[in-house]
Amino acid sequence: METDSISKMVIFFFSIALLMGAQLIQCSVTYDKRAIIINGHRRILLSGSIHYPRSTPEMWEDLVIKAKNAGLDVIDTYVFWNIHEPTQGNYNFEGRYDLVRFLKTVQKVGLYVHLRIGPYVCAEWNFGGFPVWLKYVPGISFRTDNEPFKVAMQKFSQKIVGMMKSEGLFESQGGPIILSQIENEYGTTEKRLGAAGSAYLKWAAGMAIGLDTGVPWVMCKQDDAPDPIINACNGFYCDTFLPNKPYKPTMWTEAWSGWFTQFGGTISHRPVQDLAFAVVRFIQRGGSFVNYYMFHGGTNYGRTAAGLFVTTSYDYDAPIDEYGLLRQPKYGHLKELHTAIKMCEPALVSSDPAITTLGSSQEAHVYSSAKGGCAAFLSNYDSNSAARVTFNNMHYNLPPWSISILPDCKNVIFNTAKVATQTSHIQMSPTNTQPHSWETYGEDISSLEDGSTLTAVGLLEQLNITRDNTDYLWYMTSIDISPSESFFRGGQNPTLFVQSRGHAVHVFINGKLSGSAYGTHQSISVRFNGPVNLLAGTNRIALLSIAVGLPNNGIHFENWNIGILGPVVLHGLDQGHKELSWQKWTYKVGLKGELMNLVSPNGVSSVEWIPGSLVVNGQQPLKWYKAYFDAPMGNEPLALDMKSMGKGQVWINGQSIGRYWITNANGNCGTCQYSGTFRVSKCQLGCGQPTQHWYHVPRSWLKPSQNLLVLFEEIGGDASKISLVKRATTSVCASAQEHRPTIVNWHIDSNGESEMLRQAKIHLECAAGQTISGIKFASFGTPSGTCGAYQLGTCHAKNSHAVIEKMCLGQENCRATVSDNFFGSDPCPNQLKRLSVEAICSTSVSKFSDSIMG
Repeated sequence: METDSISKMVIFFFSIALLMGAQLIQCSVTYDKRAIIINGHRRILLSGSIHYPRSTPEMWEDLVIKAKNAGLDVIDTYVFWNIHEPTQGNYNFEGRYDLVRFLKTVQKVGLYVHLRIGPYVCAEWNFGGFPVWLKYVPGISFRTDNEPFKVAMQKFSQKIVGMMKSEGLFESQGGPIILSQIENEYGTTEKRLGAAGSAYLKWAAGMAIGLDTGVPWVMCKQDDAPDPIINACNGFYCDTFLPNKPYKPTMWTEAWSGWFTQFGGTISHRPVQDLAFAVVRFIQRGGSFVNYYMFHGGTNYGRTAAGLFVTTSYDYDAPIDEYGLLRQPKYGHLKELHTAIKMCEPALVSSDPAITTLGSSQEAHVYSSAKGGCAAFLSNYDSNSAARVTFNNMHYNLPPWSISILPDCKNVIFNTAKVATQTSHIQMSPTNTQPHSWETYGEDISSLEDGSTLTAVGLLEQLNITRDNTDYLWYMTSIDISPSESFFRGGQNPTLFVQSRGHAVHVFINGKLSGSAYGTHQSISVRFNGPVNLLAGTNRIALLSIAVGLPNNGIHFENWNIGILGPVVLHGLDQGHKELSWQKWTYKVGLKGELMNLVSPNGVSSVEWIPGSLVVNGQQPLKWYKAYFDAPMGNEPLALDMKSMGKGQVWINGQSIGRYWITNANGNCGTCQYSGTFRVSKCQLGCGQPTQHWYHVPRSWLKPSQNLLVLFEEIGGDASKISLVKRATTSVCASAQEHRPTIVNWHIDSNGESEMLRQAKIHLECAAGQTISGIKFASFGTPSGTCGAYQLGTCHAKNSHAVIEKMCLGQENCRATVSDNFFGSDPCPNQLKRLSVEAICSTSVSKFSDSIMG
């Protein structure tokens, strides 16, 4: 080899070594009492939870970009053991389960990652994220000082960390992962387990540190987290939380943006004013890391939703809704909050706050930076009354239950209770294509004992038999009835009592449905107690036990039972009652349609479907339905409207949309005030309506035509009324007052530089692919009302509509200034005015054409 070639190679490898060395020097994550330190800089980090299996790979980048645009720095996700190791030693990281692809998507967008390995996750996820096979490891006991459990947990944790290292995904390798979590909300369980819990906790911490990730480890809701692990807070509020050592940062790993939903329950709504108030309370008292749980909740596809009765929708009232659309004004208000917090960052990471009392329920928290900067937070904790306070010789008005942020200790740029961002109206509407060619197939109850069955004396626990491969287990027995029984001569029919730990039970006598019973979202205990029609001679009793998700939390939940465990008693016979619990029972796992894989395009032809029988059959139990539909035009998110059905499961092209259950919500849906301490029962929505009747259909699951829709209906419904709907923003509203003295609105321009705007503005923006097609309402003056119900006031600039229309029509977004000059004159001098606008959003022709061509 020639000398100059060797020299060039030496220079090349030396350059690479320098580059790698520089990268390793730059890529470091540590912490002190003030904050997480990344590459030598303390950071106030804003994070949001997005769980990769609750959406599709095709959605991931858009979701992460929206999170970044909202001002987030970090994406938080659990790692779900049961989807990655469904059977022991066999791993799955494909499709929605492609963890590496998800993390690389986050890295591509330019955000960090908090990887919550767990591997216990809770998360309203089936079995808390544990694989069911783990329950049957000999001698195992979950989440305690138990060797079989620790061996399995360590093996999976090593598997995940090894994958991350091999892909260079830890920040210590130049990747996006800056934090990892081991275990999850273990503190309460540890206390109940005593010494065994404490020993397990220390082992888990040591095991995690030994994995040598090069980034800090976190334990949430764990006051005694061993050094160097950081303990963190979860909850609706965490402003009183302090880490267990003075040299650890104050972290909030789950700031609950809403709450999960359960079939039969209401939908919980957390006002953004209160959520913002909670976040600022935490920040002003020294908090440096906030993660919204959830920022996008997504969908519990398949049978991943946990008990008790967690819905297929995991929307969580998050800033990005289940379908990936922005929930306004929650998203926009938080985005403005994050901008304000970042402007205070230099002061926040430089000093402890100086706290001054401004009134009986009012305080000022002031931070100073080393370079002379100053940031202040003015708080009013009174939930009923506004307050006027004096700070730095200036007067400030504070609404009830609010905090104002002053990044220069003078000018208010944000108040948690004053929502200036737009509100969006999102509706479901029919698509241009609907399911057609409906056909049915009925489960053959008369042949239940054919094929693979199990017979035993007494009632067996359901999960031990099904291993959670299906929601369904048949319990079958028989009873001989003498023709001399008095009820044959006109007396009352006997009654059957069935006690179950399953979530639902259907009772069949001699092949006919006698009735059903269901648990509730408050209790899984199911009791059927109803009359049954018996014949003289041998009567066949078939009980279909149904699970709606496995438990996801609680001490030793691996020992909790499901299924029909008794007693099963027949009352009303001449001799009194007959106990059936200890008879010989025959068990059959699952449904015939499941066994034949009717849900898949290949398996659907394995039976003779009956066409055109929906009206004739009426509402019959245990029916399979199939239909076909073409993919709708456009790019709006899609859903199935299932409100005409009862309870069951639904599949598209062989992929499970999830469980459906059209049961009405019971609760107390009164008025909702943002002020005052939030709790789940405070702001309830949907009383008297089905808890969930829309079920998300990912567009990426569809073909251009002949998409197969299959559903299994347990109790009866009218499948012909199932419709495919699209979800779209139909209108956007914005309202703002004229600039008040001492209040300055700040704006970050396209170059990232801040500028002070002395005039208030409104900003209207339709969803991606839409433009403003009309102005439904516009008034500069004294309009009243809320979005969708604005009304003119006594003061109104007559050209309001024309001015806004000229500026906004045909645009994806537009801005308008709230000032006399903008509208040419002052409609009412010496009066504080407001601009309120509602704009109609429609799919733009060019975008629509592009989607068709694509």
